[in-house]
Amino acid sequence: MPHHTVKAYDNDLQDLARRIAEMGGVAESMLARAVQSLVKGDTALAQQVIGDDHQLDVMEREVNDKAILLIARRQPMADDLRFIVSTMKLAADIERIGDLAKNIGKRVKAIGQPFLKQTLVTGVLHLGEITQDRLRQVLDAYAQKDLEAALNVWRHDDDIDALHNALFRELLTYMMEDPRNISFCTHLLFCAKNIERVGDHCTNIAETMHYMATGRALIEDRPRVGAVPETPAGDSED
Repeated sequence: MPHHTVKAYDNDLQDLARRIAEMGGVAESMLARAVQSLVKGDTALAQQVIGDDHQLDVMEREVNDKAILLIARRQPMADDLRFIVSTMKLAADIERIGDLAKNIGKRVKAIGQPFLKQTLVTGVLHLGEITQDRLRQVLDAYAQKDLEAALNVWRHDDDIDALHNALFRELLTYMMEDPRNISFCTHLLFCAKNIERVGDHCTNIAETMHYMATGRALIEDRPRVGAVPETPAGDSED
């Protein structure tokens, strides 16, 4: 962000950046607690995550309202306009991450008890830990204005996809081996898909940071691995 002769303008731009960082902190905490509630079968913790989604929704609306007001008042151009528009995109991706964490919380409440076989949840825990780390990396990159660190997250999105694909097949195997696993494994499939989608939003954040810094969209395709069939629709980002 360049410095301006009007100090209040600089303060407004800095406030937008601060709000994005705050939203990122809330989303990161929600995801961590959602995964923890799943592993422990902790419905009370899951309810906390569900409740926190409202806070993130409010924060996104405040970012958008402030950004629109800033455009109307200052009529920004070039770098400033790109920064403000990009901030709105970042807020949208972070809010979606909160939605996905909330979806996991809802699944935990639907299950209503700890998993009888903890081996069933091990793979989801590993996927969650990797994705939490990627989210932390991209949010740190934003806070430090480190574009290369953000692009490193973007380049390694295929790791999360590969883990999700392997987990998908593993859970299907458990379901075929013992019909008693079908209910738990179905919930886990939805949870795993929500976590994988968090990874997608992390790469979106990296792409937005690239546009914010350079004024150019990333033209190369994201690294991809062999896909598995989509999990049936059921958890929406709302």
